[in-house]
Amino acid sequence: MTDQILKSWGRIQHANQEVVSIDSRNELLIPKIPVSKTWLPYGNGRSYGDSCLNSGGVALKTGKLNRFISFDPSNGILICEAGVLLSEILNLIVPQGWFLPVTPGTRFVTVGGAIANDVHGKNHHVTGTFGSCIRSFELQRSDSQRLICSEQQNSDFFAASIGGLGLTGIIIWAEIQLRRIRSPWIEFESIRYESLAEFFDLCEESDKDYEYTVSWVDCAGTGKRLGRGLFVRGNHAPIGQGQAQYHPKIRTFPFVPPISMINSITLKAFNALYYRKQIAKKIRSIQHYQPFFYPLDEVLEWNRMYGPKGFYQYQCVVPTHVSKEATTELLKEIAKSGMGSFLAVLKLCGNKSSPGMLSFPLPGVSLALDFPNRGQVLHQLFHRLDTILAASNGRLYPAKDGRMSGSLFRQGYSRWQEFANFIDPQFSSSFWRRVMEDR
Repeated sequence: MTDQILKSWGRIQHANQEVVSIDSRNELLIPKIPVSKTWLPYGNGRSYGDSCLNSGGVALKTGKLNRFISFDPSNGILICEAGVLLSEILNLIVPQGWFLPVTPGTRFVTVGGAIANDVHGKNHHVTGTFGSCIRSFELQRSDSQRLICSEQQNSDFFAASIGGLGLTGIIIWAEIQLRRIRSPWIEFESIRYESLAEFFDLCEESDKDYEYTVSWVDCAGTGKRLGRGLFVRGNHAPIGQGQAQYHPKIRTFPFVPPISMINSITLKAFNALYYRKQIAKKIRSIQHYQPFFYPLDEVLEWNRMYGPKGFYQYQCVVPTHVSKEATTELLKEIAKSGMGSFLAVLKLCGNKSSPGMLSFPLPGVSLALDFPNRGQVLHQLFHRLDTILAASNGRLYPAKDGRMSGSLFRQGYSRWQEFANFIDPQFSSSFWRRVMEDR
């Protein structure tokens, strides 16, 4: 056991914690870990805010729970330990004609973290969240009780742990239902659109025929340019499409600059150039799955570019019936502020409900973008965005959050009181204390 300062991916929140490595799925927690402090699982640290941190407590590191237990290549059923990365799963299954039914924007997250945050991706309108492809998992509680959880067995803990932010216990292993693919390539179209209204038209047009849809949005656009961007839609390619091999060019952002490389000047310049890089209204192409799903993974440690003060991500979802009005108001406030970054994403969330009690997506539109940490002026913008979000009955994503109020959390997640009944009494997090103490 050692004391370490752990940071989240946004590099703002940090926590001094005792760190305990969970080395085997067969070991019990109690003999190894002091009960005088609260515990929280810690995977690969890709949560942006404080949901993965437990200041003053114990971090249960799951990196050594990295073994594959079984794989049925005929039926696409994989059982693996919770510390296995999605990248490791893909390396195993893609050559055998299988893929993850749901994947977030990075493949460097653990299975346990993907379940605990109930991650989603570009196909939420078709497939739902990561929890929808989980057949079962084992949950170990602090009293050494070990529960096999599924929709049929311990279904209440199954629902509480999916999207449960690691608070119900530690997930030891999981059984995942994969999906068939015929090649590792994606057929896609990129469409340059001029306005937010056109974005919604493209969503409606693409909903039935395309599994994957996402849009880069120019968050600096104003007036008639508000919400303009590049809309990407795609499907898995059939056999015979694409190239024989793919050779990724992985780089590492080399250092933390003394100040953020993202500011109002570079933001406007980059967004204008990025929007105009596509000359044609529509282009069709074939792309390997890695750059299609995980473009940021091609630059390791890319979070360093925001400088020593780090960054926040603001990812929200607004319900369908107010999505046009609320998204318009959010983008107006962001454009007026001159803040934000070129990593701004709009996407459709569908009607398929998650098995998780605290799952983030709801039917509507999700907006996500990064903000360099500029202190009070940024938090004033967040307050204005929160006001719009609360009025629309939307919600923020805990996995990306480091500052939302308890009242906004409790309004957005109506099942939080039901969920609280399943929290392990030994487990806690900086995030949970923050949103519960603010009452």
